[in-house]
Amino acid sequence: MKFSTRSIVFVLFLVFSALIQAALPSPEGRWTTIDDKTGKPKSIVKLSVSGDTLNGEIVKIYKENVSNPNETNCTKCTGALKDKPLIGLMIVQGLKQNADGSWSGGTVTDPESGETYKCTITPSADGKTLNVRGYIGVSLLGRTQTWVKG
Repeated sequence: MKFSTRSIVFVLFLVFSALIQAALPSPEGRWTTIDDKTGKPKSIVKLSVSGDTLNGEIVKIYKENVSNPNETNCTKCTGALKDKPLIGLMIVQGLKQNADGSWSGGTVTDPESGETYKCTITPSADGKTLNVRGYIGVSLLGRTQTWVKG
């Protein structure tokens, strides 16, 4: 069997790409969301990969640190999330992994406002924090929250 230089380079590229992907920190796990204004923990979101898609649901709410602690459903949400219980609410949906280790192409929902935004999630190199960017249209028109592992 004869291999061309181009074929060998292509195979090496695939092998190195797979090794780089394996070394990237995973966003899977439990992440503490932090309130932008107070700096206090707001909720815990569990992120998991199913197939090649990253999704995340609220698993805990720190009632003492939210604006309406008696709210148990997403009353401001629209569509399929309207009036769903906050615990178990799928707020991160449909993200796909990029070559650089970030995840994009999906959405994130803010249960306090009911708004849904396009989303990019970027794990830190040490895997201890995530930069979660929600935006409308282009990424420049949005804001980034840092979520902490645990």
